[in-house]
Amino acid sequence: MNIYNQNKLHKRLRRQVGEAIADFNMIEDGDRIMVCLSGGKDSYTMLDILINLKISAPINFELIAVNLDQKQPGFPEHILPEYLKSLGIEYKIVEENTYGIVKEKIPEGKTTCSLCSRLRRGILYRTASEIGATKIALGHHRDDILETLFLNMFYGGKLKAMPPKLMNDTGEHIVIRPLAYCKEKDIIQYANLKDFPIIPCNLCGSQPNLQRQVIKDMLNEWDKKFPGRIETMFRATQNVTLSHLCDPKLFDFKGIKKGDDIINGGDIAFDREEIPVNSFDASEISEQDLILWKEVN
Repeated sequence: MNIYNQNKLHKRLRRQVGEAIADFNMIEDGDRIMVCLSGGKDSYTMLDILINLKISAPINFELIAVNLDQKQPGFPEHILPEYLKSLGIEYKIVEENTYGIVKEKIPEGKTTCSLCSRLRRGILYRTASEIGATKIALGHHRDDILETLFLNMFYGGKLKAMPPKLMNDTGEHIVIRPLAYCKEKDIIQYANLKDFPIIPCNLCGSQPNLQRQVIKDMLNEWDKKFPGRIETMFRATQNVTLSHLCDPKLFDFKGIKKGDDIINGGDIAFDREEIPVNSFDASEISEQDLILWKEVN
């Protein structure tokens, strides 16, 4: 990749992170942001962009990088401290043998993600309190959010994704995801260009048939076959019409009476759905339907 394209990629990620921060008011004046650094491409990219944004931000905030050393066999303990020292950023390495607990509690062959995640989460929340962090920044990106949406739909029967900003489950901390608008393929490319010292997770990364991996493979296949579909699906998470879903807890269906105002266009189920020309792939519909669609539009 030439210098021009490298700069374009950096500017795109920087702009997307800036937009997410602004849209959700993720960072405020005086914040102390605990940047959770796993040693993977996502968290390295998040830290790199946040450091860059801090220089030109119109507000003052602090960054402290925190890594949880889970005592996995062969974990290169020197890599992150050396890297963070080279950046001149405040950091903290938390050492907890969660690897040993997971291996003890989870039978061989079973997925370890659930327990590992709970243990990790509790330790990071405790650390955030200890260091006086006002926000906890996690490196989840746009693709992670979509994967979570489909995981909940397919396996949990819920229309629920991963929010860019929310209170944690104990009500003590605000969790933010500055990479919420960033594509994973852009992050992969950026991490390669920056040559971050990636540390693989040997505890869960090699587990076969993980539900999340199945969803990831499905979305990647869709992205190859139908360019633009992933972008459209993510936009859908930002364009929710509660009156046209089925949850009576979120919308007062019982209260609808004849003579009321029309809500969000009303029920147009009898009409042919109008689809913008750039929102579908022509290979998905029949030639006859395509001709009819062109005639109508």
